[in-house]
This record gives sequence, C-alpha cells and structure tokens, in this order.
Amino acid sequence: MPTTDWPLEERPREKLIRHGAETLSDTELLAIFLRTGVSGIPVLTLARELLNEFGGLRSLMTATHPRFCRVHGLGSAKYAQVQAAMEIARRVMDEPLRQGQPLRSPEDTRAYLRARLGTWPHEIFAGLFLDNRHRVIRYVELFRGTIDGAAVYPREVVRQALDFNAAAVIFAHNHPSGVAEPSDADITLTRRLKEALALVDIRVLDHLIVGHGEVVSLAERGCV
Repeated sequence: MPTTDWPLEERPREKLIRHGAETLSDTELLAIFLRTGVSGIPVLTLARELLNEFGGLRSLMTATHPRFCRVHGLGSAKYAQVQAAMEIARRVMDEPLRQGQPLRSPEDTRAYLRARLGTWPHEIFAGLFLDNRHRVIRYVELFRGTIDGAAVYPREVVRQALDFNAAAVIFAHNHPSGVAEPSDADITLTRRLKEALALVDIRVLDHLIVGHGEVVSLAERGCV
C-alpha cells in the first residue's frame, strides 16, 4: 500500500510536521529522505531493509560511495544527497564556534567535535586553535588517515599554530571503530605535541578522542 493511502497520522512526513522530527523512528526518517520506494517495494519497507543491510543509520550515512551504490534502491544521486546532508549538519555545528567567539563550556566543545568528527569512516586529526582569551581562531583538519590511524607530524602542527598566532590549541581525533578509549600512542603523541608547542609558548589545553556518541578528554585523565 502506498503511503498516500495511509491515515494521515501514520504517514512519516505528516507525523514529522505535526509532532516533530524527534518523534520519528530511524525507519521513518530514512523513508522521508528516500521519498519513494523501488519497483514492488514500498518506501518504508525499503528503508527498513536498508537499515538491516547496513546495521543502522550511522553505517548507512557513512558508507563509501561504492558500498552505498551496490545496494538496490540507492545510487550516486542518493549518495550525493547523503553527503550534502552530512556536510550541512557539520556546518550548522560550526556556528556556535565561529571565529572570534569564546569557548563557552567543555560540553559545547565536545558537541562540536562530536558533530565534526564522529561520522567519518577514516581517522582525522584536527586542531581547534585559540587566542589568549580562548576565542576561536580556526578549526583545522590537520591530517587524514585510514580506518586504523593517521600520521601526525608535530613540525606541521607547530607551523600551523604559529601561522594562526594561536596562544592555545585543543586537539581532537576520531576513532572510526567507535570506541573512544585513548591508546598508548594517543597519549604519547599528545605529550610530544605539548612539548613541541611549549617551545613556542603555545599551550595544549586538551586532546579529545571522539567515538560513536562518546568523547574522552585526555586532560580529564591527567594525560595533558
């Protein structure tokens, strides 16, 4: 049965308008995004099958282009829509930390970095560069890697910090595995960066590890 034949209160789009997006299930949200089903498969059934195929919204939304397009009912056009939606969400999250604004709380910083880094399928090492009043100068994705890690070069980090005339920096990187627990290598790298930046009077305030929904602070662990 097409969704147009359903009672109004059961149609995902009408339900969203009447009650808000937060009231919809993952299947209903995905059905709105897909708009239509494919031959012989209603859109809600297709949405449910896709979530089962990928194991959830996160895996679907962060799938590579070849993996995404291998699935019946998807393709390059839908992939482009997904990537555009993800980038819109990241840019919306940029707004609370626009250039010249101070960091209001650790929670705001965590939420921002979770939105920026939490959905990438590969590792990204980033820096949030700050002035001496902890106002944001620039957020920069410094290094990109694979699902297992990213090579980080302290000399390049120091150069960037000096270029921005930063007084302090907060580092962050994601763990594509979803587990935010820092490794020994993460702790060692943080200490190396702290020592390198201290030589030019730039403070390292924290290094945040971003997992799936969780952000671990090395400063809170006493490792910064």
